[in-house]
Amino acid sequence: MTYPKADSTTRPPGRPRDPGREAEILQAVLDVMGDLGVDGVTFEEVARRAQASKRTLYRRWATKQEMVVAAIKAGPAARNKPEPIDTGSLRGDLLALLARLESTMDAGEPISLTIMQAGLRDPELCEFIEASAGPTGARLTEAVLQAAIARGELPESADPFAYEEIAAGTLIIRKLNGLSTDATYRAALVDAVLIPALRSGVPAGQHGIFSGKPTPSTHRPSESRNN
Repeated sequence: MTYPKADSTTRPPGRPRDPGREAEILQAVLDVMGDLGVDGVTFEEVARRAQASKRTLYRRWATKQEMVVAAIKAGPAARNKPEPIDTGSLRGDLLALLARLESTMDAGEPISLTIMQAGLRDPELCEFIEASAGPTGARLTEAVLQAAIARGELPESADPFAYEEIAAGTLIIRKLNGLSTDATYRAALVDAVLIPALRSGVPAGQHGIFSGKPTPSTHRPSESRNN
């Protein structure tokens, strides 16, 4: 499936004239995502929950993907800043990425997990969300990586795998188990795990789970049933 460009200025006719009403509709989208996942979001279901007509929704968003991203931007990603992250140091950038991810998850938990799971199944949707509502902090951006290499903080062979495999997954697991993910914890994660792993320069040979293009398993489900 091909999604519209995230920075497109083309909008369907009849944009919403009541911000309050649009907020209600977007909350309905988030409610559907929370109950049924991204795959369960349809114009019919959102219209039913928002007590609106499908025509009203189509006047605002041309596709389901546009509607989902609008809801994410208004909800879980509302605290995200559109500016690229650039603190002047790798450590500062990593802490800023994790802080942004923390803010996003706090604003929309457990919706954030639903969004990330959807991105695993649909990398193109994941890219669309990152470009529209992000950076979400779930992945190490190319700009942060290249800036660290240019400053000499990372070798040219630095692989983003460590961040994309560990950072978001660790925060999610800790949150689901009621454990701390505060600034002190995030600093420890950066200093003890992420920076050493990134500085190793060892190529992983695969993509992390939140990279938008995770390396798929070569194990077939039928094999486990036969063993």
